[in-house]
Amino acid sequence: MNRVINWLQNLRPFKVLTIFLAGALLLLTQACNRPTIAGQPPQPAGQPPNVQRYDPTKDYPISRYQGGMNNFSDVDPRARDAEKAARIRADELIENAQRNIENKGIDSKEQYVRNYRQGTPLGERVKNLGEDVGGSAEELREGVTKGTKRGFENVQENVGNAAKDLTKNVQRGTEDVGKNIQRRAEDTGEAINRTVREAD
Repeated sequence: MNRVINWLQNLRPFKVLTIFLAGALLLLTQACNRPTIAGQPPQPAGQPPNVQRYDPTKDYPISRYQGGMNNFSDVDPRARDAEKAARIRADELIENAQRNIENKGIDSKEQYVRNYRQGTPLGERVKNLGEDVGGSAEELREGVTKGTKRGFENVQENVGNAAKDLTKNVQRGTEDVGKNIQRRAEDTGEAINRTVREAD
């Protein structure tokens, strides 16, 4: 134990400080040094790593000449892309409409034109139209009936739930009032007891 104490007394603070500063300097120089990667030229000071430098000897094509302001197009390229997408979408909608016309309740477009030109009797056309309207009205009536029935059932269920919730809330309220009265009575009793003890 005496040896350790003697050794600690022989240590000079200047030596300890020197060793500490040397170690800190070594760590800082190693941590802040830029690594050189094989095959990559060293970066100039002040330039972040992995940034390509501009080489004035090379030709960098930015955009092709289009003759507008500053020798480039006056139209935003995003607008051209949007216009192209809109045209494609319009063509798809047109094709879809053509398919719907061809497949809509008749065998072909030609059959529809032939029936019209041959003059399907007006009575038959009106009858077909009446059947379509009648079928639609029947479907509408059924939908309204089902919706009304479903709505009435929902109202009955909601009224039942509201009555249950109301009784629960009233019961909880009366329990809370009873507990509050009991707590206040206990607090008042304790306050009176404390006052009596302090008066003695």
